[in-house]
Amino acid sequence: MLAFLQGGILMYKFGFVGMGNMASAIAQGFVESGFIPGKEICAYDLNKAQLDKMSSFGIVALNDAHEVVKESDFVFLCVKPQVIESVVADIKEDLKGKAVVSIVLGYDFDKYNTLLDASTRHLTVMPNTPMAVREGMCLLEQTHSLTDEEFSTIKDAFLSVGEIEVVPNHLMGVGGALSGCAPAYIYMVIEALADGAVMQGMPRKMAYKLASQTVLGSGKMQLKTDLHPGILKDNVTSPGGSTIRGVKALEDAGMRSAFINAIEKSMNR
Repeated sequence: MLAFLQGGILMYKFGFVGMGNMASAIAQGFVESGFIPGKEICAYDLNKAQLDKMSSFGIVALNDAHEVVKESDFVFLCVKPQVIESVVADIKEDLKGKAVVSIVLGYDFDKYNTLLDASTRHLTVMPNTPMAVREGMCLLEQTHSLTDEEFSTIKDAFLSVGEIEVVPNHLMGVGGALSGCAPAYIYMVIEALADGAVMQGMPRKMAYKLASQTVLGSGKMQLKTDLHPGILKDNVTSPGGSTIRGVKALEDAGMRSAFINAIEKSMNR
């Protein structure tokens, strides 16, 4: 065990195999939230520039995946689905007796049972990039092989950068399609709303601020009130008013179907 004491509390060392956009958001969030010092995180990625970027958070770049496993209590597997099996095969021996957290899409508990040694404990999670600003959403598999203490540590880690939900394994796919992919769809919504305002003469920077804050506030309002989104929408749409005319325009354009289809398509690999 490579754990260390922080404020009298036993903490673990984290290692990242792969440091792309999602892994970077997670690691950055962990450090900036104060959950773990950057120096207690190590990483390896083929893209040296990405590692150099993360060094600003104190994260230690290592020479290969073997070194990352050796220096870590928890190994985060954050590579592309098309290379995960070859990556795991290369470090399978090193991972014996270790705790693994995977963010690789499509690789669940059952798949890792066939790839990893029986002594390797593992959990699959589905995070999203807003973790970089501590407003993330992370799904954790209900079925996993981490110890209770390890699972508690990972829950606390992801709670430091947003919200978590422990879900049945069969819902990880659709959950990932929603919370993992949807930030891209919401950015498109923000961009489109801002474009509409720019077309009417508003400066673009101002339009982005208004659109982004409106999306942020609307989401928080739904979470806080727990009201059905339709009720909140109705509360804004006065009879014969501007909002209901805009709502009709969105319905005419097939907005609902577009988002429903986006979730479906994102699940079809």
